[in-house]
Amino acid sequence: MSTEPAAPSSPVTSSRPAPFRASAPTIGVLAVQGDVREHLSALQACGAHAVTVRRPAELADVDGLVLPGGESTTMDKLLRAFDLQGPLRERIAEGLPVYGACAGMILLADRITDGQPDQQTLGGLDITVRRNAFGRQVDSFEEDIAFTGLDAPVHAVFIRAPWVEQVGQGVEALARVETGPATGRIVAVRQGALLATSFHPEVTGDRRVHDLFVGIVRSSTK
Repeated sequence: MSTEPAAPSSPVTSSRPAPFRASAPTIGVLAVQGDVREHLSALQACGAHAVTVRRPAELADVDGLVLPGGESTTMDKLLRAFDLQGPLRERIAEGLPVYGACAGMILLADRITDGQPDQQTLGGLDITVRRNAFGRQVDSFEEDIAFTGLDAPVHAVFIRAPWVEQVGQGVEALARVETGPATGRIVAVRQGALLATSFHPEVTGDRRVHDLFVGIVRSSTK
């Protein structure tokens, strides 16, 4: 992703933004590329202590992590350059809660369709994703979709987004495209403490997906 769309004129906002508390979970946002600032703001609005993560030492201090949208092949290369790939894989295997948005979904997937020949992922989510499944930047679009566990549809913004082609056992499909040629394609999934969406909730003002993830992190730290 190279640019962001304008926020919708009437976003659905969380009805219960949580204040910061001393016991707030510390949630990192991977800050090598992508929508870092927007995710930090959303997490803080949901009651988390949000920090950037660029180094293994910073990763060691977080209770959860957001992998933001960006360009998945570039992020993969930067993770290796910053010596973060190995530590991230270890923490995910140990049960670290992680939310991946768009490119972040690709990074979490065990398998990629139409990836670059040398492209690697962090893995953890037993899914197959198709990279740039909806087309180029000019094919970006917005749509209201039902999201399992949320009380109203989510206004989803898709920017050079992937979709999920296959899910393994233990993976719950939370949302699907509801109109157009991609109707029925899976665009949000959860497997235990791992959450991923093809779309970008951080650009709409709707904090409910972030609030869901903060709840996952809180549950994992009890």
